[in-house]
Amino acid sequence: MQLADGEVSSGLAPLSPVSFLARSAAVFGSRTAVVEGDLRVTYRELDERARRLAGLLVARGIRPGDRVAVLAPNTLLLLEAHFGVPLAGAALNALNTRLSATELAYIVEHAGARLLLADHELATLAEEVAAKVGGVTVLVGGRPGDAYEVELAASAHAGTAPTDEMSLLSLNYTSGTTGRPKGVMYCHRGAYLQSLAMVTHARLTPRTKFLWSLPMFHCNGWCFPWAVTAAGGTHVCLRKADPAAIWAAIRTEGITAFNAAPTVLTSLAWHEDAAPAERTIEVATGGAPPSPRLLERLAELGIDVTHLYGLTETYGPAAICEWQPEWDGLPADEQAELKARQGVANVVSQPLRVVADDGVDVPADGATLGQILVSGNNVMLGYYRDPEATAAAMDHGWFRTGDLAVMHPEGYVEIRDRLKDVIISGGENISSVEVEHALASHEAVLECAVVGAPDERWGEVPVAFVVLHPGATVTDEELIEHVRGRLARFKAPKRIIRGELPKTATGKVQKFALRDQARAAGS
Repeated sequence: MQLADGEVSSGLAPLSPVSFLARSAAVFGSRTAVVEGDLRVTYRELDERARRLAGLLVARGIRPGDRVAVLAPNTLLLLEAHFGVPLAGAALNALNTRLSATELAYIVEHAGARLLLADHELATLAEEVAAKVGGVTVLVGGRPGDAYEVELAASAHAGTAPTDEMSLLSLNYTSGTTGRPKGVMYCHRGAYLQSLAMVTHARLTPRTKFLWSLPMFHCNGWCFPWAVTAAGGTHVCLRKADPAAIWAAIRTEGITAFNAAPTVLTSLAWHEDAAPAERTIEVATGGAPPSPRLLERLAELGIDVTHLYGLTETYGPAAICEWQPEWDGLPADEQAELKARQGVANVVSQPLRVVADDGVDVPADGATLGQILVSGNNVMLGYYRDPEATAAAMDHGWFRTGDLAVMHPEGYVEIRDRLKDVIISGGENISSVEVEHALASHEAVLECAVVGAPDERWGEVPVAFVVLHPGATVTDEELIEHVRGRLARFKAPKRIIRGELPKTATGKVQKFALRDQARAAGS
């Protein structure tokens, strides 16, 4: 059809990730879409369930723009909610299953959700939340015969594609480590494009057997509920990221890909069930940079790790450590160092920037520190009901990440620390990540984290929290000397504290808690 100047074709449709399910139901209808224990669901069945869920929500009075909360582990219930809730015109609020009733109540109330879908294992917690908020109805599912399943089966098909691609698709709440959690707003367009970026970078295909080890509630699972569906792959649901269960799934379900935090990869790498996989497994990891030693160990097991970088505010991974074929011939230790970089913008992001305090981009010398700024379609609409926090986080369309990094000559970004985690000792800046990598290179160290602790003379000094491999023995002095042999002496930890590392639901070490411990131990 010929268009007049300025005329827009009526064939243009709003972009939304919910459209991926309809396509896969038509193209891959009889293929297995979801595996959860003994349960097998085809794409045709998943599409029908999602449309019935939309009908259920409409019948319960959910209207376009409403919010629907879901409290569930990585299950069919939470996966189908990623399609059924937006098909009803509502916004999905996937809740962190490891929070307390009080913390969850704040989120549900702030989001304004009136309906809470809950997995049967979390039914008691969901009822506690509803009691604290008031005006919230709980519907429990996850097993045959549960109220959710009965109502779903009786519901009519409903749901339409969104008419506004910039409308609210989901609300994801930040961890709230420095205050009340903030509701990050995702739109349909951003999630659609981010999902396609994940299809591209994770090399998802209809042959993909994707294991849900990353919590699906975290940044909507980095948009992989939609991405795997777009590719026609199989979602293999796992209620808990237990290393034994992951290794079992790898062998029984033929897993080809999964996502996980470095702490989960650490638990896998040295688990008693660890053994080279029959096929290469593509794994993406985010959070703290994986240590070169961990990457080398995973490579021995047939696990090919790609380092991603992003935040809740960027729909998950905004950057990827894009591997260059020319690097294949490098020594293993050099390859591991390169893999630990955060990398370059993904295919739908604007190029990353690293800027100094004056807002000027730092030179690409691999040494000058600056803050990472991100822009593009995969940056949040803003913080829900918090215009002040939104304005503080944005700089003329660029999101301030709070991460300190260097820009390498090849255009790859490498994080050196969080702004709040940099240790300033005697006027010198010490990167906690750099010290952690030095510690992790010791064969006895399984996990470690480094924070600053108050010191009368130096202002702050590094303190290391260390977890050893089972059966390993090493003195504190030996660990400190190990770091001194690799870094400037002033960067070495002044104290070693042993014990488990406190972590978030996604496996990130809670450094604020470690700082409190270090402060208390030194007082």
